[in-house]
Parts: sequence; structure tokens; C-alpha cells
Amino acid sequence: MAWRSDEVSIEKITERAFDLTVNGQNVPGVYWRPKSGNANRIALLGHGGSTHKKVEYVQLVATLLAQRGIASMAIDGPGHGERASGSEVRSTEGFSDIWNAGGGTQGIVADWHAALNFIEAEEGVRPACWWGLSMGTMMGLPVTASDTRIRVALLGLMGIWGPNGDDLKRLAPEVLCPVRFLVQWDDEIVPREACLELYDALGSEKKTLHANPGIHTAVPQTEIAGSVEYLDRYLK
Repeated sequence: MAWRSDEVSIEKITERAFDLTVNGQNVPGVYWRPKSGNANRIALLGHGGSTHKKVEYVQLVATLLAQRGIASMAIDGPGHGERASGSEVRSTEGFSDIWNAGGGTQGIVADWHAALNFIEAEEGVRPACWWGLSMGTMMGLPVTASDTRIRVALLGLMGIWGPNGDDLKRLAPEVLCPVRFLVQWDDEIVPREACLELYDALGSEKKTLHANPGIHTAVPQTEIAGSVEYLDRYLK
């Protein structure tokens, strides 16, 4: 586990890459923090399917968080980004294959635990939160349920569905922190009913459902900005 490079300045934030070895697999990651001032909190950012740790919207969220004094980090999920080995991620069957090849839900949780442990060892222990939609929720709900360091979460665009649907159903009642959950009403990928079922299963007493018209990828920019404000408000 080590930093890959020196910090790189990008507008108002700095970026630094790192590499982890978890269960024999390389897990590349990136850490962002405000260019000036202290970052006394941190967010774990989960990317969606067919994207990667530095996809545009993840970097946008990292920048918005940095403006509020919150550092952030992301890693590539199995078969994504620098962990991709081919085009198998483009099909439903291929997605299940790479998810399971990465150790399934248990492997994903181990990857994120190792990443947060590394950043805490390097940068200090701080209150942590989760932000992740679609595959970001497939990864993030189990992490939030199993790691008490996560104090608030932004989840959504996912239901009791997909390769770890049974795990999501089992673990949802164990998510007890505040949660904002996003649903796209006309989602053509994840059935709306499955999303609502997952929201209903969450154990949190402070959970809010935000639904908007449109397809899976048509999340309004106001929801992105609002989700950052939500994390800032509850992450203490």
C-alpha cells in the first residue's frame, strides 16, 4: 500500500493516486483534498457501472465537497478503470462475472475497508461518509452497513436487483445512519419497484427518498449539489 505519485493541483483541489493490494488483487485509488485549509472530514465516492474512479461526475462531487472542507477518495471497482481487462463489463452477464471475480460483496467491502485504513494511516482519522449511485450503491450499502466509521450516506439508482441483490436485501436493515436515496422514476436499467423496495428495507430512522423523472443517467444537477449539502450537514 503506497502513494503512486506526488500531489497534482487541479483548480481548487489537489489529487494524489495510490495503490493497494487486497486479497492478492491490485486496487488503484485516488485521494482529493482542498488546496487550501484543513479537511477534517472525508467522503468515500463510489463510481457507477462501466465507469471508473475518476469519471467526470465523481470528480465534480469531489470538487464540491472540497469547497466545504471535505476530503474524498475513490477506488476502481472490479473490472473497471485500471482494473478492467476487456469489454466484458458491457454486458449484464459480464458484469456479474467481474463482480464475482473481484470477490463479490465481501471482496468489495474488503477493498474499501483497506482503502479507508490506508488514508487514515496517512492523513489521520476523520468522520467519514459515503456517496455513490447505481454500482456505487452496490458497493456502498454493504460498506455503510459493515463499517461504523460511515456516519451518513448518499445512495440510490439501485434496488434489490443485480448480482448482489440478495446481499443488499440482507444488509439494508443494518444501515442505521442518515441516508438520502435517489430514484429516477423512468429508470430503464434498474426497475423502479426494486429501488423502492431497497429504500423501504433500509434500517435508518433518518432516511429521505428523492425521486425525479427521467432515465437512469438523468439525475438533475440540483440533486448532485443537494446531496453534497446533505452530507455536509450530517457529517459531524
